[in-house]
Amino acid sequence: MNEKFFSLPEEKQQAILNAGFRVFSQNAYGNSPMREIAEEAGISKSLLFHYFRNKKELYLFLWDSCARTTIEYLTRYGCYGDSDLFTAMERGMRAKMEIIRRYPDMASFTIRAFYEKDEEVSAAVQESYHRYFNLKEDQTRLNMDPGQFVPGLDIGMMYREMYWASEGYLWEMVQRGQGVDMDRMERDFGKLIEFWKSIYLRKE
Repeated sequence: MNEKFFSLPEEKQQAILNAGFRVFSQNAYGNSPMREIAEEAGISKSLLFHYFRNKKELYLFLWDSCARTTIEYLTRYGCYGDSDLFTAMERGMRAKMEIIRRYPDMASFTIRAFYEKDEEVSAAVQESYHRYFNLKEDQTRLNMDPGQFVPGLDIGMMYREMYWASEGYLWEMVQRGQGVDMDRMERDFGKLIEFWKSIYLRKE
């Protein structure tokens, strides 16, 4: 799928992805013209349609790219192979900072896409989200040592609570309309991790 797109040089692929992330993160799906994405990417509209048959195909490709890229970077940073949850989370934070440097508008796009109501894409986004979320959760918990936590803790609920808090933080940042401040985000997530450690880790 998308062989024509993948035949492009990596630099041109990245330009198209970033253009799509930027335009779709600033507007609802129905108000995001392919013409504007093409202009952002520095290519013609007809050439963009050469790589993607229609706007829906591009949108879902971008959404799927977010999930694939996130899992790729989390794997590269060793987030799934550590038995210490909070060490894995700290590595995950560094991985996500690297993603944001490469794709500045990906986080904003991901959050807007998750809450997108347009029926043309919303069902596919939600189905993909739950598939990837379960995969990440299973991979994270596979090597997790339950003995590190306070006795009787519902680990699945703890994991979801931290995930929801992280998503809520990103949503709040996007709603401010100021983009993603990486330095502030790194500081805030560092504080969150220390807070969660104080609550959930078994005391020696």
